[in-house]
This record gives sequence, structure tokens and C-alpha cells, in this order.
Amino acid sequence: MTNPLLEVTDLRVTYPGRGFRAKATEVLHGVSLTIGEGETLGVVGESGSGKTTIGRAVLGLVKPSGGRIIFDGQDITHVSAAERRKLARELQVVFQDPYTSLNPSMTVGDILSEPLVVQGATAKDARARVRTLLDQVGLPRDAAERLPREFSGGQRQRVAIARALAPEPKLIVCDEPVSALDLSTQAIVLDLFIEIQRRTGVAYLFVSHDLSVVRHISHRVSVVYKGDIVETGPAASVTSEPEHPYTQRLLLAAPIADPIEQEKRRAERYRLLEVHRQQAEQAGAVA
Repeated sequence: MTNPLLEVTDLRVTYPGRGFRAKATEVLHGVSLTIGEGETLGVVGESGSGKTTIGRAVLGLVKPSGGRIIFDGQDITHVSAAERRKLARELQVVFQDPYTSLNPSMTVGDILSEPLVVQGATAKDARARVRTLLDQVGLPRDAAERLPREFSGGQRQRVAIARALAPEPKLIVCDEPVSALDLSTQAIVLDLFIEIQRRTGVAYLFVSHDLSVVRHISHRVSVVYKGDIVETGPAASVTSEPEHPYTQRLLLAAPIADPIEQEKRRAERYRLLEVHRQQAEQAGAVA
């Protein structure tokens, strides 16, 4: 990958402490990753690992305390609000909860056409684009006249995906976009992401806590543990034969139907957790 679409180098993010004289907390400790055009990088980790903060830093929702973020050849680490608005044409997001990310008082047609009109499209062109977007995400054209509350969770997420696709971006940050959906709907939405990428060539930074989800959609996977990327590689190898003990524990944490095998996996997970804890203690003693 000679010219990556997104290049994050030594990214650090520090949150201020809560309360008087509380110490600041560094939640990312020098994270580096790349995403090529038309590629999906899955970023996986437990809650609190820092994976979502990576996506928020790329989107400009949190300010990095160190490092660089290069998007399509441009340094966007500390760009102004006006520059961020320009970036919206090429850098979009799909959030976890589709309902709270959609204006409940606006019709789907207005939600999808608003960013197009803001960017200079005529009302006629915006309506035509909305019809195309609804077709792309598998929603009927009369959906444009309905409100978000009239749709199921999976359908609302399709609306959110259509809104992200509206300006024809090069990269979409997907922040746990299927975690609020049931399993059957998850599979449908993931397949939709894959089909859209095949047709449009858009790249994804796909954030999730679920290894099985990132295995399904990603080309490569980066595993985040306590603010550091501990393992990166092809999705097939990282999600089936992981090398780092933390990734191994994530894999073993995934439930399976066989109760006997599930008990063995749980015992192995606890064993790995103890090994990792002892290694951390030994490293701390040496330091």
C-alpha cells in the first residue's frame, strides 16, 4: 500500500480528569494504522479499549494530543471547523444507534437530501439522488415520505447508511453499526455494507467489539487493548489463529452452542488471562 487513503501515525488522545485537580488520562498511547482505497479495516476491542476513540479522532470529534492523521494526502489532525465541513464530502460516519442519529421530525427524504442541498445540489437533483440512495440500501422509494419511527431498527440503519453515502465519500467510519441489531438483521446489514463497497469502492474503518462481525466484513483487522494496537493482520488469520493473548481471549469469549466445548473455552480464556496478568506483573517488576 504505497499511498494509503487514511494513515494514522502515533496517534495519542488524552481526556481531562473529572473533578478539581484530577489527572488527565491518556486513552490512546501512540496508535498507528492505514486503510487503502476500497479496503475495510476492522478495529476490534473490548469496551473501554480505545477503539471508538480512534474513529472519533479521525472524524474530528476528539482532539489528538499527539501524532498525525493523513486523509487522502491531507493532514487533518488539527484542521478548522470550516475545513471539517469540506471534508464531509469524502469522510462520513454511521453511528451505533440509528434512531438517535436521525432527526425524528424530518422525513427520510429530507434527511437524505439536506446534506446534498447544503453542498449545492438543486432540489431536483437531490430528489433524484435520494431515489438512487434508497435503491442502493434496499428501501422502497415511498420511504422518502415516511418518518424514522415508522421503520424497524434494521431499516433505520439502512437510512443512516444511505445518508452516509449521499455525498459519495471515500471513507466511512462505522462505529458499532450492527451491535444494536438482532443477529439476523446484523447479517443483512453487513452484507449490505459489503455490496455497497463492491459497487462504489468506498473504504470502511469498521469499529466493533465482536470478532465474528469484523471477520465477516474486514480485509484486515487491528486489535486494540488498553489504548494500544496489539495485533494487526489479515482478517482470516487474526480472527482464527490470533497470536496475541488478548486476541486469543477475545476469540474464546465468543459463545458457541456446545455447552461442553463452551466450558473448555471458558477455562482456556481464564488461563490465558492469568498468563497475561503474570506477564504484566513481571514486566512491571523489571521496569
